[in-house]
Amino acid sequence: MSTADTFAAMESQYIRSHHSHQLRDDQCSSVLVKHIKAPVHLVWSLVRRFDQPQKYKPFVSRCVMKGDLGIGSVREVNVKSGLPATTSTERLELLNDEEHILGIRIVGGDHRLRNYSSIITVHPEVIDGRPGTLVVESFVVDIPDGNTKDETCYFVEALIRCNLKSLADVSERMAVQDQTESIARY
Repeated sequence: MSTADTFAAMESQYIRSHHSHQLRDDQCSSVLVKHIKAPVHLVWSLVRRFDQPQKYKPFVSRCVMKGDLGIGSVREVNVKSGLPATTSTERLELLNDEEHILGIRIVGGDHRLRNYSSIITVHPEVIDGRPGTLVVESFVVDIPDGNTKDETCYFVEALIRCNLKSLADVSERMAVQDQTESIARY
């Protein structure tokens, strides 16, 4: 089995295990994957911070938590200009530090993403002989009136792709810093 086949088999297994959504006819769903050249503990340290999404999400300018950080906690996110929204209210649905699973649901805001929920999972892998991370993110969302399923999925996928690219950039920079600091100590 080639490396590409091994990656595809792992991705399929994780998607089946954690990323199947029950869809209604007026909803769309998709799954995106990203391979990151940084160890899983660094990537998860960013993903799990429900209270600080701006650490890697480029469209978030500010995040204010309502109450303690835990399952059911809510954050108010301010969105940077250029997007068709200024705020989003989001609830933490799932946070599993052992299996590296984060689930959120959008519960309000001035946007058209109704009944949006997402799951992001983070999995260790080896990339070019070094510790790496496979990130899988899936979502389900209502299709707004006046939009098609394809248009809705395309828009949400574009946002997630930007977030995953930024997550990779930040994580890989952290990994390089971590390696440089380790060398400097010797």
